[in-house]
Amino acid sequence: QVQLVESGGGLVQAGGSLRLSCAASGRTFSRNAMGWFRQAPGKEREFVAAITWSSVRYYADSVKGRFTISRDNAKNTVYLQMNSLKPEDTAVYYCAARSGALVDVTRGGEYDYWGQGTQVTVSS
Repeated sequence: QVQLVESGGGLVQAGGSLRLSCAASGRTFSRNAMGWFRQAPGKEREFVAAITWSSVRYYADSVKGRFTISRDNAKNTVYLQMNSLKPEDTAVYYCAARSGALVDVTRGGEYDYWGQGTQVTVSS
């Protein structure tokens, strides 16, 4: 079993920064692929970033160069550092995990576990 809890969301002005955290349960955290997705009202859920158990990182083009995903296996936590935030980054951000291998880290349907989400609002 894996349980995920996101935190760190909030309101920030354009150009500012936030760091999201996702605390995961389980003793096999280091072998989970972890991803961040986001969903704005009226829009489809979209991929943001992912990190595999071997620490290979992937980013959506829209956040590349601004966001950084990382993980601390000792703390069973994955982070999303968000810099140079834009109003279009406003969304509910979700942490996701898969206990096994992934074919495509950008597809949400391949993840087994999801957190409840944390709201990020970027004002202009």
